[in-house]
Amino acid sequence: MYRNSNYSRVSRRTRFGARPYSGGRAYAPRRNGFQKRGYSLPAKIDLSRYINKAVITETVEHFVPEHRFADFSLDERVKANIAAKGYLEPTPVQDRAIPHVLRGEDVVGIANTGTGKTAAFLIPLLNKTLLDRRQGVLVMVPTRELAQQITEELRGFAGRLPVHAAVCVGGAGIGGQIAALRRRPQFVIGTPGRLKDLLERRVLILSDFETVVLDEADRMLDMGFIHDMRNILSRMPASRQTLFFSATLSRDIEKLIGEFLREPVRISVKTQDVAASIEQDIVKVPPGGNKFVLLKEFLSRPEFEKVLVFGRTKHGVEKLAKALSADGFRAESIHGNKTQGRRQKALDLFKRDHVQVLVATDVAARGLDIDGVSHVINFDLPATHEDYVHRIGRTGRAGKKGKALTFVE
Repeated sequence: MYRNSNYSRVSRRTRFGARPYSGGRAYAPRRNGFQKRGYSLPAKIDLSRYINKAVITETVEHFVPEHRFADFSLDERVKANIAAKGYLEPTPVQDRAIPHVLRGEDVVGIANTGTGKTAAFLIPLLNKTLLDRRQGVLVMVPTRELAQQITEELRGFAGRLPVHAAVCVGGAGIGGQIAALRRRPQFVIGTPGRLKDLLERRVLILSDFETVVLDEADRMLDMGFIHDMRNILSRMPASRQTLFFSATLSRDIEKLIGEFLREPVRISVKTQDVAASIEQDIVKVPPGGNKFVLLKEFLSRPEFEKVLVFGRTKHGVEKLAKALSADGFRAESIHGNKTQGRRQKALDLFKRDHVQVLVATDVAARGLDIDGVSHVINFDLPATHEDYVHRIGRTGRAGKKGKALTFVE
C-alpha cells in the first residue's frame, strides 16, 4: 500500500499560488466527516474494496467455447472479415449470445466490461442486414464516445460490405446527422437525447427499424435517460427484436425488460466485479498533503506510460489537465463540456500514444476500449463502487496486467 511517508511534508505552497491545486474542492466540516459542496461522501469508506495486491498470473478457470466463429451461420464475407481481425474463438458472452441473436430472439446479456459485448450483437446483426437490406438496426448507448467506438468496430467487421451507419449524438452538428439519416443507413447508433431530437424533427422513422439494441443500459438509466428510452421503445414496431446488454441488472432495467422484451433469453457470464489482471491499491494523502504533487510524482515514474486519471467534475478535470500540461506532462481532458470533435481528438491522441495522460469524468468509464492503459488513477473518489469498477476496467484488458490507484484523503 502506498502510505506516502515520503510526502508527509509537502509544502502547501505551489506554483499556483499560496493554496495548492485542489481540482475545485471545497470541504465543509460535518459531524460524521466531510462533505464536498454539492456532493456527499459516505461517512465511512470501505478502503478494502480498493485494494487487491494478489494479481493472478495463471488461468484458474479456462473457458472452452462451444463454437468457433467459423461454426456460426454467418455470411462468408463476414467470417472472412472476422478472421482478418485475428478472431478465431468467441468470448463467453459472444459464444452464448450470437446463436440466439441469429435466430431473432430477444436477449438480455449481463457481462463484465471488456468482455466483448459489442461484437456479441454487431456480428449477428451485421449478418441480418446482409440477408435483408431493408432491415434497420437502432443502437442506443449512453455516451458519444461509445457510439463512435461501436461504429468503428462495425466498420471493422463489415469491411467493404454494403453496410452503412449513422452516428447520432449530442455535441455534434445535427445537420450532418440528418443528411446521414436521409441516406437510409442500415445501422443508426446514438444517444437517447439526440435520437429523441431527431424523432421530433421527423427525420428518424422508427418504423424502419426491426431491431433495437440498448448497450450499457444501466449507465443510460444512471444518466437520466429512462424517459427517452421508454419513449423510443414504445414507438418502435411491436414485432421487433430487442437486445439488452449491461454490466448490472437493476430493478428499473427489469421493469423495462418486462415492458418491452418478448420471452428474452437471459445470458449471464459475469464472474467477478474486477478482473484479476488489475492490481488495486490506495494512496493515502497525509493531512496537509497535496494530491496534485502526489499525482505528478507518480506520473513522472517510467512505468506510468499511459494513464487515465478520473476526476469528479467537468471543471475540476479541465483544470487538472491544464495544470499537468503547464508542468510539462502530455495531458488531455475529456468531459461533457467539450464538443464531440474535441473529445474525439483527445481520445485519438491518447489511443495513439501522443499524450501520456487522459483526465476524464465518468463519461470515459463505460464501454471505451483503449489499448495499453498501464494505470488508472482515481484522483477523486467515485460516487459508487459500480462507478469504481467501470473506471478501473479501462486497464488490465486483453490479457494484460494493469494497476489502479485511488487517492484517499
